[in-house]
Amino acid sequence: MTDLPPHRAWGPSDAPPVLALHCSLSHAGEWSALSALLSGVRLVAADQPGHGHQPDWDGQSDLHAQAVREAAAAAGMLGSPVDVIGHSFGATVALRLALERPDLVKRLVLVEPVLFAAAEGDPAFVAFQSRNAQLPRLIAAGGAEAAAAAFYADWGGGADFASLPAGLRAYMVARIAIIPAQNGVLVQDEAALLAAGRLEGLRCPVLLVEGTASPPVVAAIQTTLARRLPDARRECVDGAGHMLPVTHAAALAPLVAAHLA
Repeated sequence: MTDLPPHRAWGPSDAPPVLALHCSLSHAGEWSALSALLSGVRLVAADQPGHGHQPDWDGQSDLHAQAVREAAAAAGMLGSPVDVIGHSFGATVALRLALERPDLVKRLVLVEPVLFAAAEGDPAFVAFQSRNAQLPRLIAAGGAEAAAAAFYADWGGGADFASLPAGLRAYMVARIAIIPAQNGVLVQDEAALLAAGRLEGLRCPVLLVEGTASPPVVAAIQTTLARRLPDARRECVDGAGHMLPVTHAAALAPLVAAHLA
């Protein structure tokens, strides 16, 4: 696996691999808590483009498309088809990978996928759009830290942004422009993930997981995906927010294990 991007791996080297794709403003270490609770698999998590030990985003390239290309290459190196678990942005990458390269994906676990376009028409989408629109305005006005704090208030682990370690705050502030840059794919569906018949044609089993304390737009997204995917099961983790792979790994682990069994 020397050709993989910077990554971390947990579990026996001869165990079946599971490719794990983290959320925006995070890194591969996001999966450490879950990995400690899964047995019989080797969890391989690569840093997404622009994150962790990857080069900084150049401000222009399509990070979502790049992330899909890198995930496809990783799946091939791990011995496709491979099981894939993704969280938030990473879950949308996992879904796009399965749609574009079904030969590479055996089973999917989508934790809080932020394919916001799937919620269009739901009142929760309007509320999301109002909050989301403030980020590019704040960034353009030189308020990257304020934008990161606003983003974290909705999508973080529940703590106040100001209470986070200084290094973590700086890491998020430095990358906050990545968030509105994904609107084309995640909000306008420029990759046509929701095109007529496309989700319906996905044949691999899909586990959809969300937290009951997540922003309401997540439930609206999951409702659409559960309705349109032909082999999907939906699970809710009581009391969990958007960062449930970190905060509620103990509740997520048995759901993942059962799906991969």
